[in-house]
Amino acid sequence: MAETVDDRPEPPDSPCDIDCYCRLDGLMELLSRRYAMQLICVVGAIGPARYGEIEDAFDDVSSSTLSSRLDELVDADYLDREQYAEIPPRVEYDLTDDGDELCRRLQPLLEWAADRER
Repeated sequence: MAETVDDRPEPPDSPCDIDCYCRLDGLMELLSRRYAMQLICVVGAIGPARYGEIEDAFDDVSSSTLSSRLDELVDADYLDREQYAEIPPRVEYDLTDDGDELCRRLQPLLEWAADRER
């Protein structure tokens, strides 16, 4: 006999109702883009970092992908972009307060993933 919705047992109490996962949509969409999580951590490790320093941390990233991802992280307020009025032009990226917190929270996940690759 098939179970109906009314016959299902109540789920155990949870500190988080099912709606709370909806709040992750934008963040997860951004972080799932190629190099996004790594960029947060690289800038956190180097920061403030110039574009070339960030680029050197990656083996095979295209310039357009790196630029797009940096712009997206700046727009999301995880990175600050400081452009100096110098010749040659100088641009530096650094973590915002939210970016710094995100970096600290991502580090264990990236370490866990790296351990699984071995």
